[in-house]
Amino acid sequence: MSRLLDATARTLDAGGRLTREEGVALFAEEDLLGLGALADRVKQRRWQHRGHFVLNRQINPSNLCVLSCRFCDFASKRGRSDAYEMTMEEILAKCDGVREVHIVGGLHPSWSFDYFCEMLAAIKRRHPQIQIKAFTAVEIDYFSKKARLTIEQVLLRLQAVGLVALPGGGAEVFSERVRKQLFPFKMGAPRWLEIHRIAHRLGIPSNSTLLYGHMETHEERVDHMLKLRELQDETHGFLSFIPLAYQPGKTKVVTRQASAIEDLKTIAIARLLLDNFPHIKAYWVTMGEETASVALRFGADDIDGTIGEERIMHAAEADSPLAMGRERLIQLIREAGCVPVERDALYHEVQVYDSDVEQVAEPVPA
Repeated sequence: MSRLLDATARTLDAGGRLTREEGVALFAEEDLLGLGALADRVKQRRWQHRGHFVLNRQINPSNLCVLSCRFCDFASKRGRSDAYEMTMEEILAKCDGVREVHIVGGLHPSWSFDYFCEMLAAIKRRHPQIQIKAFTAVEIDYFSKKARLTIEQVLLRLQAVGLVALPGGGAEVFSERVRKQLFPFKMGAPRWLEIHRIAHRLGIPSNSTLLYGHMETHEERVDHMLKLRELQDETHGFLSFIPLAYQPGKTKVVTRQASAIEDLKTIAIARLLLDNFPHIKAYWVTMGEETASVALRFGADDIDGTIGEERIMHAAEADSPLAMGRERLIQLIREAGCVPVERDALYHEVQVYDSDVEQVAEPVPA
């Protein structure tokens, strides 16, 4: 073990917390396997060898968006050949047979906030068992402005029609330098964090993300994580942290995607820095199946879910499958030497897929 990793291990074993300087230094660490082993050790203290997944479906109701972010291949404008709007019936049809729906999309120029509330209410009427995780902080902010409601009023209305959690999208990277160059019309860190702070206060947990592998520096990645860690110290409302590898697509902010080595380093360092986050997710959609499986031994304890038809990353030419079956997810988790654990949107255990005996967890009260 290198001198840096040895010092890091001593700090963590003593219950200490890593600093910004230590986090940045870890990105320069050459001993990738040693870094992964340390992150895996930290993960096992909390989750042993478990690897979580969910039977879910991502729904992107429309790609029409009032913004034009430089890094985005998903958003479109009315009249373009790639623009689409799903009907309510099409949305409802995609909710069959899943435990969770994850709804995110563009900032639609004409759909009202009432329409989105009805969307959630209709899902719950037809599929009362489904948990709804929906709308990034960027979308919540847009609803607030369009409907002339406070963030709290928007969230309370959504909660009343079935919202149980917020996804973590829209954070991108908390760097004003990057924001001004790649998404100058999108909210910055203070507003994103404030919306999640309000959600947590209302009892709505959320996920968090980091878009990496474009023009951000390692220092900016670490600063992003530390801002999340600080809010988690305050609210304890984040369920998971999800590093999202930037897909170059047609925007070509960079010419190639971050390497698997960079993916694994980012996962491992997240597990070491974010000591107050329960879960670190290896999102197979952006990093690919095999790397996501390996990441379960680099600090990640979750591999996301079946997804269904994910459009946002695949609009940027992500070469992962459009959907993943339950059996394949179980296989990927077992290939990492982990025990597959099916969960719901709030990380309640549903079923443990032991190699010999499948154990169904006791139902969790609603």
